[in-house]
Amino acid sequence: MKHHVERAKHVYADRGLTDLIRTAVTYAPIELNNAIFRLRYGDGIHVVDEDWDNLILLDACRYDMFADRITLDGELQSRISLGSTSEEFLERNFADRTFYDIVYVNTNPYLSRLGLDDGTFHAVIDLLEEWDSELGTIHPQAVVEAAQEAHAAYPNKRLIIHFMQPHIPFIGDVGQEIAGTGWSTDNTEESKKSVWSHLRSGNETIDIDTVWKAYNENLDIVLSHVTSLLRSVSGKTVISADHGNFVGEQPLPIPTKRMYGHPYGVYVPELVRVPWFIIESGERREIHSDPPVASESQSEETIEKRLQALGYK
Repeated sequence: MKHHVERAKHVYADRGLTDLIRTAVTYAPIELNNAIFRLRYGDGIHVVDEDWDNLILLDACRYDMFADRITLDGELQSRISLGSTSEEFLERNFADRTFYDIVYVNTNPYLSRLGLDDGTFHAVIDLLEEWDSELGTIHPQAVVEAAQEAHAAYPNKRLIIHFMQPHIPFIGDVGQEIAGTGWSTDNTEESKKSVWSHLRSGNETIDIDTVWKAYNENLDIVLSHVTSLLRSVSGKTVISADHGNFVGEQPLPIPTKRMYGHPYGVYVPELVRVPWFIIESGERREIHSDPPVASESQSEETIEKRLQALGYK
């Protein structure tokens, strides 16, 4: 609600009363659906309050796609996320608090944008400089290597390991037909749109079945790297997600237009029901809380470029 009220204020200031009324008509069914969802499922969980030594976050991973494709041994549950975007998830879980027993291995630009890379955790290992310019994202192998190093360097800390996949851009063979964040390899403004933006605008050159294949392919790729990582970390591991993603669904019970991507402040199962896959692997670590160590913050220019490549701009 707060987000949509702020948006409405900006619409009124920038475009006047007529557009404000149009915007309110759009937001009203979303807020009614949100209220119904919260009555049924509650407000969601703070991930730090759950029991784990390693929390692996798969960005934009829906519960249903994870349940269909996971082959690891473990117990599959679900949780309700505090946010329908990375920004909301990070802010509502970590802002204005300190977690000096946690080391965060990060690939998401919003951690820096929100200032959570400075004094929130014991340490942040920021991988935005490990950017693969050809793929337009951070390859999961870079995350595995950084997480292995963090596990060795901080044996008495909880680890949050945030992979960008299955979030766009798609990096597999099928996904590379959908190059970068857009649909083609030409360097035009149109090609810089995210796949979800193309689908929202009704781009008839896009085949939704191919998009689904590429999305699931992204999940398979990151899960193969997660499997590799699990061999080298001890303790109790949970695989989860910050949020899910729309792929053309129509939010219910009050119908709205079909949606793509993950808009802020929209609470429906496709966006905020996330996997919670529990893996017990040997002796639990003894966790200590210690003052934070210095972390190098990213420049605003770097953050903006990474957000644009990931389809946020």
